[in-house]
Amino acid sequence: MRHRVEPGLYALGNPTADAPVFVSANYTLSFDALRQALAGREAWIVVLDTAAINVWCAAGEGTFGTDELVRRVDETDLKQFVSHRTLIVPQLGAPGIRAHDVKRRSGFKVEYGPVRAADLPEYLRTRRASPEMRRVRFGLRERLALAPVEIVGAIFYLAPMAVIAYFAGGRMSVFMAVAAVFAGTLAFPILLPWLPAKTFSAKGFLLGGIVILPFLLAIFLRRPGDWTFKMGSALAHALIFVPVTAFLALGFTGSTTFTSKSAVKREIYRHFPVMAWMFGGGVILTIVMTLITFFRSRS
Repeated sequence: MRHRVEPGLYALGNPTADAPVFVSANYTLSFDALRQALAGREAWIVVLDTAAINVWCAAGEGTFGTDELVRRVDETDLKQFVSHRTLIVPQLGAPGIRAHDVKRRSGFKVEYGPVRAADLPEYLRTRRASPEMRRVRFGLRERLALAPVEIVGAIFYLAPMAVIAYFAGGRMSVFMAVAAVFAGTLAFPILLPWLPAKTFSAKGFLLGGIVILPFLLAIFLRRPGDWTFKMGSALAHALIFVPVTAFLALGFTGSTTFTSKSAVKREIYRHFPVMAWMFGGGVILTIVMTLITFFRSRS
């Protein structure tokens, strides 16, 4: 939430009254992407107060919306700076903008630009968006762009998890913790289109099970002890680490092109309790197995 720009009117270069007017969110990355795409050009930028949320998400929430746009046009006294009456709004902001209301209330016509800021130079040259400019891409490159942020955020929790895992189950548990985290933050976005399930949580559970399976087999084949103890140990590890992957996978619901607010909420309410119960059950079972091992060693 520190990545925010003060809402208001900004001048890019030395714009004249004829310079185009672009609308953006006060999320730093959105604002900077627009400025970078317009490097060397002169333009006006109206920045809306979206609570430091990007254009697309803010449009869905309503903060990148008609009321906020009209308010900023009035508060910045935009009519005194430009001779025309056209606002170029990002296409992904369209869900929050009622163009006819903006025209009626402010006198400015809304013109929807391309999906990507990088296409703005070509758009300004032709003043039309090609079908390719209107298409939202979410291929491997776009999915991999999500991974670094998720990995960095997860490492903060991975370090103490690995330490606890080491004392609870040794090196094997540490490897499983690392595998579960990287499955949810790196493997999941790569494999997302091919994981057979509708919800992100179900995809995460499936991926977590696949990743953890080799370690569970190693418990049976390499660790000493009777089969009942091995079964309990394997079940405890599965209950702990599979939901870790599923939880991290659930975090991608806000970073894709094909989820909705209602579906995300429904998925959270439906699957998060399952993750919590599984994880808690795994922790309890691990404690029980540790106590059994301790008392066996003392007898």
